[in-house]
Amino acid sequence: MRFMSIVLSSQPPQQPTPELLEAMHKLADREIKAGRMIDNAGLMPLATGAQVRVVGGELSVVDGPFVEAKEVIGGYAISELRSKEEAVALAVEFMQLHRDHMPGWEGTCEVRAFAGFAGQCGE
Repeated sequence: MRFMSIVLSSQPPQQPTPELLEAMHKLADREIKAGRMIDNAGLMPLATGAQVRVVGGELSVVDGPFVEAKEVIGGYAISELRSKEEAVALAVEFMQLHRDHMPGWEGTCEVRAFAGFAGQCGE
């Protein structure tokens, strides 16, 4: 099954410590070599982004930063794993790296299975 892990935080964006970056790269390298991680990346600050919205039937484009954002997505990973439990275990390991290397940081890693790919929705 394919899973996406999304890291969110309501704290002001901050650069990961060098120790956290090194630990995250080691984890990603291990998972990529094992054939389990398909893609991962951190995301640029909100100020560099845009939102395309449909509200009341009207389409609009809003450049960042987005004042109303309560949580900011800081990064993601896409993995091919056997089960939700395996995906959660990987997310726990990833978030433990944050706990170990960025004391005081608070955030969430949301784990979601893909609805389907290659035309196989719902599987």
